[in-house]
Amino acid sequence: MTAPTTFLFAGGGTGGHVFPALAIAEHLPPGSPCAYLVSERPIDRRILEPRGVAFHPIPARPFGLRPATLTSFIAHWGQSVRAARAVIREARNAGPVRLIATGGFVAAPAAQAARVERVPLTLVNLDAAPGKANRWIARHARRVFTAAEAPEFESRGWVRIRPIVRREAIAPGTPAQCRRTFDLDPDRPTLLVTGASQGAASINGLATALARAHAREWVDAGWQIIHQTGRGGVDEVASAYRQAGITAVVREFLDPMGPAWGSASVALSRAGAGSVAEVWANRVPTLFLPYPWHRDRHQRFNAEPLRRAGACLVEDDLVDPARNLGRAGAALWSLMTDADARARMEARLEALGPADGAATVARAVLGDEP
Repeated sequence: MTAPTTFLFAGGGTGGHVFPALAIAEHLPPGSPCAYLVSERPIDRRILEPRGVAFHPIPARPFGLRPATLTSFIAHWGQSVRAARAVIREARNAGPVRLIATGGFVAAPAAQAARVERVPLTLVNLDAAPGKANRWIARHARRVFTAAEAPEFESRGWVRIRPIVRREAIAPGTPAQCRRTFDLDPDRPTLLVTGASQGAASINGLATALARAHAREWVDAGWQIIHQTGRGGVDEVASAYRQAGITAVVREFLDPMGPAWGSASVALSRAGAGSVAEVWANRVPTLFLPYPWHRDRHQRFNAEPLRRAGACLVEDDLVDPARNLGRAGAALWSLMTDADARARMEARLEALGPADGAATVARAVLGDEP
């Protein structure tokens, strides 16, 4: 009897690296042995522990040129590679092993461990501007998929796929059914506000500033809110909505995301790869406010295919709530008050096709030979 293949997924530090791994695993045969090499950050444990899956935190640290960051990266590199090799060796005692890297600082030492242990390695790039870790991993991977536009790298053999979305991030029912899961009015329009798994202070500030500025119109139009604040933001945000007289469900972390996307008439979101993929999959008219501090501006590039298709709005995050209110806030309010614009955006999202990248990756790794 042939021993089953173990699929190791490497990526962590944010939900944007962990959730795609879970999505790919959903498309493997039921009962396939899977485990996850992740970071020591609490968010990884918070995502994986309730799901009852095997995961192994390794002491990887991000790469950077600042002395303290570089020193930490170097100090933890060897430990991380050894920890990943130990996981690979243990899995190989039961049969063949495949490693699928979803990018980021955890994936790099795991990929090095796969090289040393001669384990087939697949890289899944998620961002439109691949980071240093992914560019390095790609040189050693058996194959590279990219779920974002990356023309320079596609010319080098990277295979473009559609976005990767886990099933629980897709609406499980009608808008009315989804809103009822939050005890909201099933018939009222709903704004979803999310800074992704770790929250975003400037998005929190923009949403609450908009609520204060348009409180009367907001209430008269019947809008209600689902807001994922990230750590430490719940009390302040909930208080702002309460004072404005706006019905709101405010939570630090939304998991699963499917009911939230299914409830949404409009969304305000960061433009991480996972968020863009979920907007694509759920056909939600969205204003993206890309993270402003990345030098490569990869979040803006992540949203570009949707913006180019007329399937979303994108505004710069000016950080200051008052300045954001004048530009991004005006654009969001315009979308909230223009049903025809929302309908056009939904149709353009529909025309992009299914977000089926996870199935593509799963089929490929299942066909791997040792």
